[in-house]
Amino acid sequence: MIRVPLHGTWILFLTLLTQLGGIAWIIALFFRRRFLVFALAYAALCASAFWVAPFTGRVPLPCTGENLRMQSWIYCAMNRHYVVPELAEVLEDTAGKAADRQPGTVTLVLDANFPFIDGFPLLPHLSHDDGRKVDLAFHYADADGTYLPGETRSPIGYFAFEQGPTECPDQALTLRWNLAWLQSSFRDLPPDVERMRTAMALLSGDRRVGKIFIEPHLVRSWGVRHPKVRFQGCRAARHDDHIHIQL
Repeated sequence: MIRVPLHGTWILFLTLLTQLGGIAWIIALFFRRRFLVFALAYAALCASAFWVAPFTGRVPLPCTGENLRMQSWIYCAMNRHYVVPELAEVLEDTAGKAADRQPGTVTLVLDANFPFIDGFPLLPHLSHDDGRKVDLAFHYADADGTYLPGETRSPIGYFAFEQGPTECPDQALTLRWNLAWLQSSFRDLPPDVERMRTAMALLSGDRRVGKIFIEPHLVRSWGVRHPKVRFQGCRAARHDDHIHIQL
């Protein structure tokens, strides 16, 4: 009796986390060597998604690459690196132009979307459900101002906030986590402001990009004002650890 709700909860969790993990666990339930079968089934499903998703309107972003790649293998392992072809082209163009203007620049992608089904939630995000939105990591430098290609303060690119003034009040119903207890564990690296300005200029100047979300205090301090650059609101996640773009 206990196993049914436990398996149901696990299937739901894996589905929300990876989209395909719940299916793999259902397959594994029919075998004695459950974890081995789950790993094999999940790997097969992910490999199939890589080839099938383009026929349904999504393409995978590169997990490795010179100018553009996912910030961590975790995003690829969890199938959170899929976007519509137009957004993939925007990212490839932006990364290429950024590297041309400032050689050595590496554009790192964080959460994008799952391979299938518009409207399928990509938790904890409010809007990453159609392949038309993506988060990009900040560019960082060392204490001497030397650019650190492919490196971030946080192991997953999120939650290492750049502190600054905000008009948002403390609210119970919000995704605007401050995570003050976690901040001291992250590397003390300043953003590479010149590369961030280049990235913001390229994205805001691209007619295919509709909106860019970033915290107002960074807009002011970096001087990246543009009609497309907006504040995401006080109930959404903070955007002073990454930027969000959408078509």
